Amino acid sequence: MDIKTATALRRLRLVSAPEAVSFLLLLVCSVLKRTTDFDAVPIMGSIHGVLFILYVIFWADAWNRTKWSVKTAAVYFVLSVLPTGGFFAERKLRREAEDAVIAARARKEGIVNA
Repeated sequence: MDIKTATALRRLRLVSAPEAVSFLLLLVCSVLKRTTDFDAVPIMGSIHGVLFILYVIFWADAWNRTKWSVKTAAVYFVLSVLPTGGFFAERKLRREAEDAVIAARARKEGIVNA
């Protein structure tokens, strides 16, 4: 894996958890708006909107660089629109990064020839 691909995956991983948190907070704010006088939906909506757009941009970049299959790319996109999906995306991306590091070290040490 080259450095640009690793960077694209890292950016996607780093934005996925905050995007999920902002989605959950937006849902809480929506409930509070309807049950109390507290109205933070415009602020949380803006924050979540920016994080979601960043997620989609980073997702598209990662898909382009990693050459994911359509199925894999679709899974990561669907995870972005589920309220807690960003947490699962972050975990999955972290595992992929760790596996890539292990594979790179094994190739460097001559253990595998992949």
